[in-house]
Amino acid sequence: MLGFGVDNDNKNQALGVAPMHHHQLLILFALLIFAFGLVSRFAERNWITGPMVFMTVGILGSSLAFGFLHVTPDMGPVKLVAELALTLVLFIDATMINRDAFTSGSNRIPVRLLLIGLPLTMIFGTVFGVWMFDGVSIWAIMLMAFILSPTDAALGQAVVKSEGVPIQIRQSISVESGLNDGIALPPILIVMALLGAEAGEHEGAWLGFVIKQVTLGPVVGLAVGFIGGKLMQIMSDKGWTEETFQRLSALPLAILAFAFAESVEGNGFIAAFVAGLGLTAAITSQSVKHQVQEFGETEGMQLILVVFLIFGLAMVPAAVPYWGTREVVYALASLTVLRMLPVAISLIGAKLDWQTITFIGWFGPRGIASVLYLLMAVAAIGQVGFERVMSVIVLTIMISVYAHGVSAMPLSLRYGASRPSRDM
Repeated sequence: MLGFGVDNDNKNQALGVAPMHHHQLLILFALLIFAFGLVSRFAERNWITGPMVFMTVGILGSSLAFGFLHVTPDMGPVKLVAELALTLVLFIDATMINRDAFTSGSNRIPVRLLLIGLPLTMIFGTVFGVWMFDGVSIWAIMLMAFILSPTDAALGQAVVKSEGVPIQIRQSISVESGLNDGIALPPILIVMALLGAEAGEHEGAWLGFVIKQVTLGPVVGLAVGFIGGKLMQIMSDKGWTEETFQRLSALPLAILAFAFAESVEGNGFIAAFVAGLGLTAAITSQSVKHQVQEFGETEGMQLILVVFLIFGLAMVPAAVPYWGTREVVYALASLTVLRMLPVAISLIGAKLDWQTITFIGWFGPRGIASVLYLLMAVAAIGQVGFERVMSVIVLTIMISVYAHGVSAMPLSLRYGASRPSRDM
């Protein structure tokens, strides 16, 4: 079995693996944040990303290497950090959507990527998975394909920051990444409900369960985000709110949306995403929006990095025993043809050259959303019987962290040098 649900200190000691104490993980994380911060500019110039560093340290600290920490995703603090990180990521992603970038221009690249490319990625991933993995449930393969469909622009920050890359392309990649994790969530929830029904959970009532999740969540989220945004705007206009607390408002509003939705059997993660959209609709001041977004880019980044640390500590070692040729082939295909072909199809008629289409297709990293959706799936349906597909998800993410992190800067420079001097 995948070791996602095992937490037995005596067993770990017998195996020579040190039990994990919460303060040890805190010390490691604090030291990593401080140390990486000291050399962050140097690391960026040398194609080293934060997720890459934190995941690597996690792997080195796990039973695969030195074994000085033992972490499982079912530990209370780990589950709390994962839920908090996903809630905040979805909320901040929604607030950072630039509607002008999403709708302007004749090509409507983000619309094509989200409404054509994303569904095709899910379909192609499912079909290829059915062909590759005999004897695995179709629902499990669909879950794998769906979890691996959202992209994470944070793993290729050099792309969205590079001034050499035309602004239309940078914005398209950023908008796609910001929206596709929220769009992918409802299908993921439906498949998890079907898997639960197949295992006897929610039997006979899975449809009602899903309907509640995907309807009550958005309603609650919209109410929390819109009301919260209106209050922030009113108080800001009166001069009653300090910028510090405008910045800190992101976390409580995201948590309120999540908690209120869960209390009425809606989905808290969907609620958090819709709350971010509601907040953006309610706030008219760009300075207030900027403060909210700043929280996600700074304090929120810390949560994301600790998730990659946990990923390396807990999930990679658990997945390694299940990696074989088929798993490697699927992971590589997921990052290349299963992503790039749907992107190419979605951009037919967009009047883009093959270099641009290839560039957009390659920069679809699998990162924080896929990690957190995997943790959510483990918590919801367990891992017994799903070890193989879950190991594929872990392998794909691990390869993506390194491959997209290392390639972001050189490929951005190369692509930018081939572009006309004017923006597209």
